[in-house]
Amino acid sequence: MMMPRLPVVIALRFMMLGLLVLGSSPSTAEWYSDQQAIMGTEVVARLWHDDPEQGRAALAAVMNELHRIDRHFSPYKPDSELSRLNREAPEATDEQPLTISAELTELLSRSKYYGELTGGAFDVTFGSVGRLYDYRSGRQPDDATRKALLAAIDYRRIYLDRKEDTVWFGHSKLYVDLGGIAKGYGVDRAIELLRARGIEHASVSAGGDTRLIGDHRGRPWRVGIKNPRAPEDVAIVVPLNNEAISTSGDYERYFVDAQGERIHHILNPRTGTSARGIISATVLGPRAMDTDALSTSVFVLGLEAGLALINRQPEFEAIVITDDGRVHYSDGLIDPEE
Repeated sequence: MMMPRLPVVIALRFMMLGLLVLGSSPSTAEWYSDQQAIMGTEVVARLWHDDPEQGRAALAAVMNELHRIDRHFSPYKPDSELSRLNREAPEATDEQPLTISAELTELLSRSKYYGELTGGAFDVTFGSVGRLYDYRSGRQPDDATRKALLAAIDYRRIYLDRKEDTVWFGHSKLYVDLGGIAKGYGVDRAIELLRARGIEHASVSAGGDTRLIGDHRGRPWRVGIKNPRAPEDVAIVVPLNNEAISTSGDYERYFVDAQGERIHHILNPRTGTSARGIISATVLGPRAMDTDALSTSVFVLGLEAGLALINRQPEFEAIVITDDGRVHYSDGLIDPEE
């Protein structure tokens, strides 16, 4: 399918604002950056500082924190806290729940909140089926296996005690994957560390999740949204200051099956299969953990319900590209073609 020519820059009604952070100022000694592979994606941090030693130390603190979060919440590390949760919480009970860290309690609590807000479109227990997909080898569960596991996809079966930091699962096959919220959380933690060090101009990106401090030294940061059918190209450029932005797309992890269907990693929790109708969903807001979860939610809900969800959230906006190549905006954004 050929993508039509997409608008290049959007403007925001609610503020004058000057995923892929674009553009660079003339090279100076005061911009410091680092890029590392963490959490299964490329993490890029860039900041302005007038002291080289402190600038490099701030970047090291960002990367160390993201490595720490990866060690705790990766589903691929057998010694991570998330892996322990998935091994032991199905065996735990109301009388003998599993004790977890306050940090994991926070992530599960926020995940359950978005489960409620979206009517189950956001559901971290999608991993009950999702872990049977292998996008590198082109493997997916057969219909019988997938359908048998659908009962395990239900965030309401995560029984969480926030005061005691304990949890147990109400289904023996329930499996939590925090991929729709943990990278955004990591970006937020990195931004908190930079703010604590007095950094006034910075960007931190982890895959499709970006958050910004301040502006780009007198002009807005320019964040690019990829063309879903030519991801090496930028479809839309968004000027931002002091904002978070997350994009979920069907081009990130996928394979094409024998029937020519694109099988991608954003699953509809109700079916355990790839969500259809939207090919890219971008959400803007104050925190990356929230924009991360909401971009997944919009993708799963579809155009009408997804934009309706965002229009009910006063601090968030969305840009959606549907499978016919059209671009759609939430109420607080101005369509550049109008």
